[in-house]
Amino acid sequence: MLFLTFFIGIVLNAMGYIPPGNINLTVAQLAINKGMRQVWYFILSFSCVEVFFTFGMMRFARWAMSDINPNEAVSEVRLGTLVDCFMIVMFLVMGTITWRNRKKVPKTSNKKDDKRSGSVLYGLILGVLNPVQIPFWLFFGNYVILHQWIQTDYLSLVIFSLGSGVGSSLALYVYAHFATYIQEKFALSSLIINKSIAIFLFALAAYLIVKQAIVIL
Repeated sequence: MLFLTFFIGIVLNAMGYIPPGNINLTVAQLAINKGMRQVWYFILSFSCVEVFFTFGMMRFARWAMSDINPNEAVSEVRLGTLVDCFMIVMFLVMGTITWRNRKKVPKTSNKKDDKRSGSVLYGLILGVLNPVQIPFWLFFGNYVILHQWIQTDYLSLVIFSLGSGVGSSLALYVYAHFATYIQEKFALSSLIINKSIAIFLFALAAYLIVKQAIVIL
């Protein structure tokens, strides 16, 4: 049963990172601009935060889904709107930073003295500032609990959370490997890839803005 719990955690969280978003696009950009060593620093630090975040959200999921409605107003503003607004700001900031740095020459190195603190800190920050995971775990966390796919005792939730961390690591590694493969296969410059990532981040922000405009109207 615990192995199944671990496996469900891996699959469920890996699925959550399949759609392009700020996390997997950041990993792709790191892989192209700084190399796989820095990617691993980022992934490991991010996934550590993900383990604790998942455990907290799974403990919170059942109570939250019974008492909190995503369409409920918080000071007359929908909870879903608050999350979308935060993501819009994040996409715009990250897109702007990527666009401004699009012409910088990538600096990759395999030396043992590579500075890992930057990638580790970046992973920790994005692990904490990842509000899109809140509605994800509120829905899917409650789903697996109500369908009795996992137990809600502390040991089961710890195992599930560890599986969640492994799942995010695997999904992000695939994104990083795929990004480097695409760059090498099609001989794409970092300028083109950085511009593409920036444009995609702007497009995600525009989508959320239009979505909220439709809701308001």
